[in-house]
Amino acid sequence: MTITLTPEQEKELWAEARQNSQQNLSEPFESYCQVPKQLGKGYTRSIEVHPQVWLGIGNYEYYDDILEPGCECVHPLQFCVRLSGKVIDEFGGQIGEGYTAISGGGIQPKMAFLDSQAHLGIGFSMPPELLATFFPTGDGEIPPQLRFLAKGNEWQILLYPKTTTAIQTVAQQIVNCPYHGMTKRLYLQAKVLELMALQLAPFLADQDEPQPRFRAGTVERIYQAREILLSRLENPPSLLELAQQVGVSDRTLQRGFQRLFDTTVFGYLTDKRMERAKRWLREGNRTVLDVAIMTGYSNPTHFSVAFKRKFGISPSQCRLPEKSVWR
Repeated sequence: MTITLTPEQEKELWAEARQNSQQNLSEPFESYCQVPKQLGKGYTRSIEVHPQVWLGIGNYEYYDDILEPGCECVHPLQFCVRLSGKVIDEFGGQIGEGYTAISGGGIQPKMAFLDSQAHLGIGFSMPPELLATFFPTGDGEIPPQLRFLAKGNEWQILLYPKTTTAIQTVAQQIVNCPYHGMTKRLYLQAKVLELMALQLAPFLADQDEPQPRFRAGTVERIYQAREILLSRLENPPSLLELAQQVGVSDRTLQRGFQRLFDTTVFGYLTDKRMERAKRWLREGNRTVLDVAIMTGYSNPTHFSVAFKRKFGISPSQCRLPEKSVWR
């Protein structure tokens, strides 16, 4: 069953949960909140590890799948890592099960689909201007290869770097921090900086890695191509058209997808189409034919074959009887 929450409903539920949560934490820089009892069980913790840098740790499980349509709003620069569970955004971008997330500072419409499995993860947010503090340059500005993360009043960039063993290790160390008091805060601050560096490594690689490497700005163009692809899943451009739109060759585009996403452009397109189709089917208010067409398949049989190859079940088996607003 899928629960749909409006921004107002979500805000009210969490405000009530914060009021009812027992605050047993001795740290003055940390807060605790139980998950709203109507939605599931577990908790979230928020820790100010550095002025204007907030670390969140979540360990919870929802009773049902949850769809959060959200609304347009200004977001800070955010970094997220999931050790278990998965979140899918409105464009099919995935956090968890192999992917982390970076949300650049700027304006972004929020839509997330959270499944009912156990979720354990961390995230931290800060003003994008702090990149100039943590990655200083001679002129005191944000490093050139990271400036695309500070969009101001423009639409923010959404990125999904692959999860690595190093990233998983640091995230686990944050969850299991063995210290208390100011030692804890200093330890977590160091781990947040380490995690930030690991997630930003593909973008800093243009300058730091000898081989293989791309020309300056190519990594950003590959991610721009990914954004275009995700926004046009039902009617995607050809490989050559996509390459021309972002200003790289089709060969560089293929190499970039293989390096950054461990798949081909077509493989990435198919994978994200299937993820979006799965979400629509689980909502339960669309037919298999509707979902096939909306996903870009004119032939429902071809859609069914691709879906079963991806998930091991047919689209009909994935559908839920109906969508519910409340549990």
